Amino acid sequence: MRYYLIALLILLSDQTTKWLVEHKMNLYESIPVIDGFFYLTSHRNRGAAFGILQDKIWLFVSITLIVIGFVVYYLWLVKDEKNPWMPTAFSLILGGAAGNLIDRIRLGEVVDFLHFQFGAYQFPIFNLADSSIVVGVFLLVVLTFASPAAEKEPLTKVRDTQ
Repeated sequence: MRYYLIALLILLSDQTTKWLVEHKMNLYESIPVIDGFFYLTSHRNRGAAFGILQDKIWLFVSITLIVIGFVVYYLWLVKDEKNPWMPTAFSLILGGAAGNLIDRIRLGEVVDFLHFQFGAYQFPIFNLADSSIVVGVFLLVVLTFASPAAEKEPLTKVRDTQ
């Protein structure tokens, strides 16, 4: 249950911040938070991360529904898991995926607003849902590669000849 609560908190935070951007900022308006580095910029994205596959909304809705279904099923399977990190990673993905899914269904696009600039380089504008998904996937990768490998049986067994 706690993993669904994590996802719900992410979803509510994501949707609240997007609502504020939609209703308090003009499209493409940019507010410097740390001038020259971090801005709140009202932007819309009709594609996936970094603007790829523009206007393929039903593809994204379909894929997102499949991912959400998988994650909900996984969280149900591991509800009594002793190690909380893997389910937490999936909770982050679930909350973020649900947040962007709501935007796509409601608006036909995703509201983005977190804008970072590194000198002349401008990182693609994103939102809390995107951040949650990226952190969740990163955590999954780290957990997958950092988990101790199962001990393997030797290829040949020495028999006791006594």
